[in-house]
Amino acid sequence: MEGIGNDTPAIGIDLGTTYSCVAVCKHDRIEIVPNDQGKRTTPSYVPFVDAERLIGDGAKNQASMNPANTIFDAKRLIGRRFSDSKVQQDIKLWPFKVIQGASDTPKVVVTYKGQEKEFLAEEISSLILGKMKEIAEVYLGKVVKNAVITVPAYFNDSQRQATKDAGTISGLNVIRMINEPTAAAIAYGLDNKSNIVGKINVLIFDLGGGTFDICILTIDKGRVFEVKAVAGDIHLGGEDFDNRMVDHCVLEFKRKWNKDLSGNQRALGRLRFACEKAKRILSCTTHTSVELDCLHEGIDFSMKFTRAKFEDLNMGSFNKCIETLETCLSDAKMEKSCVDQVILVGCSTRIPKVQHILQEYFDGKKLCESLNPDEAVAYGAGVLASSLSGCGDKSVQDVVLLDVTSLSLGIDLKGNVFDVVIPRNTPIPTSNAKSYVTTEDNQSVIGINVYQGERSRSTDNHLLGKFSISGIPPAPKGVSSVMVCFEIDANSILTVSASIISTGKIEKLIISNENGRLSNEEIEKMVTDAEKYRAEDQEFKKKADACNALEDCLYKVQKKIKVYNIKKSVDPENLKEIEKAIAKTTKWLKENQAAPFSELHLMKVHLKFVCKPLL
Repeated sequence: MEGIGNDTPAIGIDLGTTYSCVAVCKHDRIEIVPNDQGKRTTPSYVPFVDAERLIGDGAKNQASMNPANTIFDAKRLIGRRFSDSKVQQDIKLWPFKVIQGASDTPKVVVTYKGQEKEFLAEEISSLILGKMKEIAEVYLGKVVKNAVITVPAYFNDSQRQATKDAGTISGLNVIRMINEPTAAAIAYGLDNKSNIVGKINVLIFDLGGGTFDICILTIDKGRVFEVKAVAGDIHLGGEDFDNRMVDHCVLEFKRKWNKDLSGNQRALGRLRFACEKAKRILSCTTHTSVELDCLHEGIDFSMKFTRAKFEDLNMGSFNKCIETLETCLSDAKMEKSCVDQVILVGCSTRIPKVQHILQEYFDGKKLCESLNPDEAVAYGAGVLASSLSGCGDKSVQDVVLLDVTSLSLGIDLKGNVFDVVIPRNTPIPTSNAKSYVTTEDNQSVIGINVYQGERSRSTDNHLLGKFSISGIPPAPKGVSSVMVCFEIDANSILTVSASIISTGKIEKLIISNENGRLSNEEIEKMVTDAEKYRAEDQEFKKKADACNALEDCLYKVQKKIKVYNIKKSVDPENLKEIEKAIAKTTKWLKENQAAPFSELHLMKVHLKFVCKPLL
């Protein structure tokens, strides 16, 4: 595996729907890095308030008070179209505004510093990635440029490209993207290397906050990781469980008080926060309650929630997980009895019913819970990052990863038929080519529409992009041929080319705005904007520190003046000047809260000079 140099640190980032995590290589081992709050995972929340942007724990804590300007679930928007039915479904649940942008891209609208601003999902995700980059840099004490970023196994090409763009906007060079369950398998393999003799079959069951993935791998001596099959649902996770609890509470409120709170975004935000907390408690106990004062129109809300009720509300999703599991086993051509280890990953695998159904499906097999479900994906990404950068001990650098395509790839034929060129679960990197002939006499141009999915009808699948090849020599239909070649690299990113066999002319698919990819100009603009916002945040912190320093100085001199009034050890004239300066500074500070750093600093210097006899 080609390295990028020991002097260039590379980090692994698990960019989650609800929480994100970062891993680094330090002292020849992989470490999960705590954030500035001492927590090892950081909420994927970005709120915009009048003075600044918060990211992480502070962001989530104020979400219920500022719902319209607190963005979350960016991962459910990235690389998707506004008209997507899942996006339209989510828009009804989100307290923030989402509009249709150019080329059917969704845009989030917020009010920031008194102005309405629009952001793409890539920009929001880049802010979270930038936060993870910052956390790693503080820990390592050096600038970080290179990163491995994880994505759900069932992300399509547009979503992977958009995630890579988000990394670029945040100032990172994305050296590799890796499927989340595969990253977790790497973490398991290294953690249990001494116990793995020969080959074992491992199933990763990854149920997180917003996505669900299953991956079946063969691990050989804890070093070679060969993916056999993947399956999943990019719209299934803990947030969907929360939403069903919220819907149930809204119905209960309406039944009891005959009032509909569904239009009260602040109330819904508070209710969502309380339901998420109740869900976590129900993983440890059999009952809890959701209690909120003045939830809507001054009415207090209190409702008991049992584990049985929670399971009943979400049983459909739990069963869907098992159906997806059966599909994955079938694709891997493997009986469930051949699975040696079932590994739980993702915060939602802590739900007792999920564990019970899974264990029951595998005939009582003990589930592996040795990995931290919140950190395993980041740890695996950190291992791959270290391997690529040549960091860490030999066991880290020797990792060999053999991944597969998550969805079938092909083109649209006459009659809206989807013709598969690369089937799903094909080992990558890979390439395959097929020959196609003209369908009309003297046809000079062939249009090539590239789709990704598993449906027989092209339009039922996801359109990745389209291009055409012209200059085909005149001939009766079915005579002239065009060779279409699909190539997938190690990041699961696709390039499609078409060549006229008789002339050798070649055209390639360029991922453009038509299929959700940002142009280089747009990325450069967003990088510039990100730097501008970063500078604004730093200036705000600098100003806030200066304001606090001035207030602290005022407090100290006011406290000392009382002491000197008693001791009468300061010249009366000096004392008069000091009191005058204190009064003037206090008044100025009240009237100039928006003053820049330079003025605040100058006022503090002046106050300290006048009050020198006291200080």
